[in-house]
Amino acid sequence: MTNIPTFKLNDGTEIPSFGFGVFQIPADGTTYKAVSDALKLGYRHIDTAVAYFNEQEVGKAIKDSGIPRDQIWVTSKMWLQDYAYEDAKKAIDLSLKKLGLDYIDLYLIHQPYGKVDEAWKAMEEAKKAGKIRSIGVSNMTPKIWNEFVPKFATMPSVNQVQFDPYFQQKELRQIMAKAHVTLEAWGPLGQGSKELFSEPLLNDLAKKYGKDVGQIILRFEHQEGVIVFPKSVHEARIKSNKDIFDFELTSDEMDSIRALDRNGKGMHDPDAPGVEDMLLNALDVHAND
Repeated sequence: MTNIPTFKLNDGTEIPSFGFGVFQIPADGTTYKAVSDALKLGYRHIDTAVAYFNEQEVGKAIKDSGIPRDQIWVTSKMWLQDYAYEDAKKAIDLSLKKLGLDYIDLYLIHQPYGKVDEAWKAMEEAKKAGKIRSIGVSNMTPKIWNEFVPKFATMPSVNQVQFDPYFQQKELRQIMAKAHVTLEAWGPLGQGSKELFSEPLLNDLAKKYGKDVGQIILRFEHQEGVIVFPKSVHEARIKSNKDIFDFELTSDEMDSIRALDRNGKGMHDPDAPGVEDMLLNALDVHAND
C-alpha cells in the first residue's frame, strides 16, 4: 500500500503530494511500462499532458493496473492551440477519450498565452459537469498571473511551474499563498543539473540521512508544501525517488537549502518575447488524431 501523504487544495480535494511525471517519455510502450511500474511501486498520482502525446498509454496502464479509479490521481493539460472556447470543450472530451476515463482529477492550462479566458471558462464548465475535479494553470509567472487570474471567476487550485533549490519562485509563491494556490514543481531535480547535485550542503545532508542528493532535494520540496512528480523510466530510480517519507529535515536545514535560491530566471522564461509563437509553431497536438 502507498504511504504518500496528500495536500488539500483550495477547492477541498486531496491530491497526493508526490507523483510520477511522463514528460518526454515516448508513446512506444515505454510510457505504459513506466506508469505500470510506478503504480506497482505505490505511486497514485500520474501527470501527463496533451502535448506529451502519451495520454493513451497512461490510461491503458491505469486500466490494466487493477487499482480502483478513485485511488489514482490523474493530471492532464490543454495545449494552447485549443484555447478558443469551442476548441477547449472538444480538447477536454478528447483527453477523456484518450485516457479512457470518466473524469480527470486535475486539468491545467499548459501554456498561458492567447485565449486563456475562453479555455478557463470551458474548464470551469467541465468541472461543474463532473468531467474534471480540479482546475489549474501552468507556467504562470507573477506578470502572467496578474494579467489573467484576476479575471477568472474561479481561482486556480494549482500553478505548475519550474521549481528547484536554485530557483524557488519566492515572489510567485507569495502571490499564490494569498489565494491558497498550491505550487506543483516541474523539473524538481533541476533537470539533473550537475552543479545542483554537486552542492556541498545537499551532499552533506545526504550522508547524514543515508539518502541520495535527489532524495534530499525532493524531501526539501515536500516540506515546502510543493507537489513533485519526478520522472524516470528506470524502475530502481522510480522506486528510490519515492523513498523520502521516512526522515525529516530540521528547520535549520530547511533554512540552509532555502538560502541556495539564486533569485534568477529558470531554464524556461515564460515572460520572454516570442515564447507564444515559438510554442504554437513547435507542435500540432492534433496531427495524429
